[in-house]
Amino acid sequence: MPVNHFKSRFTAFMAGLILLFAVSGAHADPSARVARLGYIDGSVSFSPAGDVDWVQAALNRPLTTGDRLWTDTDSRAELQVGGAAIRLGASTDIMIINLDDTITQIQLSQGALKIRVRQMGPHQSFEVDTPNLSFSLSQAGDYRIDVDPSGDATLVAVQLGQAQVYGDGASYLVQAGQGYRFYGTNLSDYEAVSAQFDDDLDRWSHDRDRSFANSDAARYVSYDVVGYEDLDAYGSWRSDPSYGNVWRPHRVPSGWTPYRDGHWAWIDPWGWSWVADEPWGYAVSHYGRWAHVGGSWCWIPGPRREQAVYAPALVVFLGGKNFQGAVSVGDGGGAVGWFPLAPREVYQPAYPVSRGYFDRVNRSNTVIPSTTITNVYNTRVTQTNSTVVNVTKVVYVNQRIPGAVVAVPTRAFTESQPVSKHAVAVSKDEANRATATHVAAFAPTLQSVHGGAPDARSKPPSHERHIVARTAPPAPALGFVAQQSQLAEKPGTPIDDQQRKQLKFRTQSDSVRNVTVVPIAKVNTPTAAPPPVAPKGRSPSDRKADKANAPPVQSETPKTDAVKALPATKDRARTPAPQIPDGKIGADKANEAKASAARADAQKAEQSRAAAAKAERDKADAAKANWAREDAAKADVIRAAAEKANADKVNEAKASAARADAQKAEQSRAAAAKAERDKADAAKANRARDEAAKAQSNDAAGAKAAAERAKEAKASAARADALKAEADKAKGPRRILPESAP
Repeated sequence: MPVNHFKSRFTAFMAGLILLFAVSGAHADPSARVARLGYIDGSVSFSPAGDVDWVQAALNRPLTTGDRLWTDTDSRAELQVGGAAIRLGASTDIMIINLDDTITQIQLSQGALKIRVRQMGPHQSFEVDTPNLSFSLSQAGDYRIDVDPSGDATLVAVQLGQAQVYGDGASYLVQAGQGYRFYGTNLSDYEAVSAQFDDDLDRWSHDRDRSFANSDAARYVSYDVVGYEDLDAYGSWRSDPSYGNVWRPHRVPSGWTPYRDGHWAWIDPWGWSWVADEPWGYAVSHYGRWAHVGGSWCWIPGPRREQAVYAPALVVFLGGKNFQGAVSVGDGGGAVGWFPLAPREVYQPAYPVSRGYFDRVNRSNTVIPSTTITNVYNTRVTQTNSTVVNVTKVVYVNQRIPGAVVAVPTRAFTESQPVSKHAVAVSKDEANRATATHVAAFAPTLQSVHGGAPDARSKPPSHERHIVARTAPPAPALGFVAQQSQLAEKPGTPIDDQQRKQLKFRTQSDSVRNVTVVPIAKVNTPTAAPPPVAPKGRSPSDRKADKANAPPVQSETPKTDAVKALPATKDRARTPAPQIPDGKIGADKANEAKASAARADAQKAEQSRAAAAKAERDKADAAKANWAREDAAKADVIRAAAEKANADKVNEAKASAARADAQKAEQSRAAAAKAERDKADAAKANRARDEAAKAQSNDAAGAKAAAERAKEAKASAARADALKAEADKAKGPRRILPESAP
């Protein structure tokens, strides 16, 4: 190969590589994991990241870092993220302070959480931060965290699993069956409590867990697909020769189409995102692909062994002058349409992403050749850097399916109005002529961020409160108001990471985080449980007095810094003690003696409480053992039933095979008998033909012989007549004598 040609190819390769890294390096990929608001009961309020407004929460709303939830009195809700379910009891205030591929970090300001972790990856962490402590979950299990409305006490209980408790300068290990209520932030004042609960939150959580146990959908989808448990009650699975295992919804109205029952919302950093109205609509809207099979729609999940990557909506948008002019809308403001991506078609995010993310979001949601993904991505990069409008020249399968394209007026789209109520008719020709694009080029409004939801009926109390965090949370989320002008410049496309860094936090986004984060002193990972007696245990009356005499908290509103540090414990210890006048020494000694006696009494009482707590734990352990035995018995029954069902299936298969063999043998025997009968009938027919031919031949011979005999007889008679005539002639005439002659 010529040297110059090699150099030119190498130069082109390096230029392409530099371009790829330049484009990829400029993007901070969004999280592959997003929380789902999967259950609502009562009055539940929602506040988007970086916002101060509260609106009514919507089922299936995707939630991410910075979003807040509040459950009112006699209300509850459930969040689902990865392999975990987070259940909120009544009067509970939480914020998602960090959620990405490796961490789930929740701030619990007040109320109760019941957390069920079914699976936790080796590099994933789950943390709940409260005004008193940071609760870090070590493994899959059942956990309970309660924060008093006053914020001065936090209860933690490990019903199954293991967790660590971190405070300001201290840490403890909490094993299964253990529960504690901690006061303050240094973990020096606490009391042991039962880890088992029998309230509405726990009973409801157990009911939810039982309803999701042994999910049939888990056999077909990746464990990271959020919301797959709801598919069992609303559809069925079947095997398709073209796509493998597919899921088909039941009881959908005639003419139903994916991405029709719901609304669009602007969710940072993904942009326009679909919020489904169907209770089962979350998983099938953000993962996998849709195909029209046998006259109905079927959902095809991504590869089961791939880590699922969330997408805001796996659709292709339709627009352009042809579409705007063809589709009739009442307000004259134009329309926007979309249809679902089919299997093996490439999804192109409207938000900035790296090459690696582009590959993962497609490979995890459909089976598709890597070369196809690479070709589309390279075309996307070329068009982006040459300022060519990114219009995909692809023939999409579902675009040509009658009724697959859904369209609404642009105003209904941007105001997050229900699509099914505002859908406009799109003919097949209009759909085929429309321009396909991956960006819905419409600027969002504040109503888009709220998802078109009305104002909340209730919201949490307004108070500033410290929280203890093991992991330093990220900077407060950038609110919509701070981004609005940049979003209007490039409609439909979220801002990139570089723009985020350049923007300054506005007053609106600053005021959302009304807490001061207390950094934890450097402590080792705990290996021991709290001692039976707290190092600085206080009586309830002492705690009440401390709370009454405590100075008001003066917290600063954080600016761009993620953490506001308070004075460390050791710094406070350096403060010189106040001088005591000599005249008070005797009284102080007496008071000290009284305090010593009180501490001794408190220690005895604490020992009694510890003994009672141990008895409670033993009782809880016994109950847990009983539950384990019951669960094992149930599991044995289920296994036995499954084995019996499998045996029945095997026996039925064998019987069916035997019946098929017998039927086949009977058919063979019948065929052989028929062949024998046909052969006998043919032989009989041949014999009959032979006999008939022989009889016919005999008849002919007899007739000939008779004719010959008749001819011979006639000839004989003729000869006799001739002889007679000759004889008569020879005798002459005969004389006739008279009768009277003698």
